[in-house]
Amino acid sequence: MIDFRSDTFTKPTAGMLAAMMQAPVGDDVFGEDPSVNALEARMAGLFQKEAALFCPTGTMSNQIAIKCHTQPGDEVICEKQAHVYIYEGGGIAFHSGAQVKAIEGELGQIKASQIVECINPDDVHKARTSLVCLENTSNRGGGSCYDFHEIERIAQTSREHHLKLHLDGARLFNALAAGHETEAQYGAQFDSISVCFNKGMGCPIGSVLLGSKAFIKQARRVRKVMGGGMRQAGYMAAAGLYALEHHRERLKQDHAHAQYLSEELLRLDFVGHMLPVETNIIIFEIRGRRYQAASFVDALKSRGILCLPISDRFVRMVTHLDIHENMIHHTVQALQEL
Repeated sequence: MIDFRSDTFTKPTAGMLAAMMQAPVGDDVFGEDPSVNALEARMAGLFQKEAALFCPTGTMSNQIAIKCHTQPGDEVICEKQAHVYIYEGGGIAFHSGAQVKAIEGELGQIKASQIVECINPDDVHKARTSLVCLENTSNRGGGSCYDFHEIERIAQTSREHHLKLHLDGARLFNALAAGHETEAQYGAQFDSISVCFNKGMGCPIGSVLLGSKAFIKQARRVRKVMGGGMRQAGYMAAAGLYALEHHRERLKQDHAHAQYLSEELLRLDFVGHMLPVETNIIIFEIRGRRYQAASFVDALKSRGILCLPISDRFVRMVTHLDIHENMIHHTVQALQEL
């Protein structure tokens, strides 16, 4: 099967598996796993943050960050389709006892001017606004990337109003591959950053949370409470180290594949609106009487191609390192036969 459902479906490459098998390991709860320590140091250095923490999932690293930045009864500002809000099992309420002020953004992105309007006054009747969460790239925004100047404005606004700023960077390496900024530039804007390795980077597991030494010390305690303290986690961390060396540059191939596929999709009379394709995610509308999203997905499945219906009209396709050029051409041919 050619699997476009998500970039989480990738399998470790032969080189990555070899690196995992050869990894020196220890007990990470004791801080003695050399491979975990190496990945945390490498990521902290890349983003020029003081410290880092290896977590099993991006959801956990996001929820740890929110817990560390807030107190029960606080309010978190994010876009209404943000992963931390709609795809993390109500974790903001469950773990942190905080509520959300969800902003209607554009392609999953919000602006500094919108944030200012949503900050609650210092009033005993109101929740204390304490945290802003951004997502880059935006999953439900079709893999859209923030304009970095807007991130700078949001960071300045957050500082002026004494708010913490967290980045859900589940696909941040995709944004870096599509833009001109560096990891260090991102590190300078955010109080904390979560970076996944189990999506475009092709690792089987893992996310790294970045921040100050004091923040990561607290995050390590929260990770333990959440059951995220792992022992010989170096086998997984070694996959992340391998991906940093071998999989970052090739993300541009995924973007090129998505762009080509999107152009071919738009040639079809039953494909309607499509979100702008900036990285590796394509979200498009199925229109007309011939197909709905579910029947379109079934028709492709019968031809050995998997994709994801995200509503009765819209479908998502995601390119990744297990999608090769011949698979793209095969998919285009299958689409033309529908």
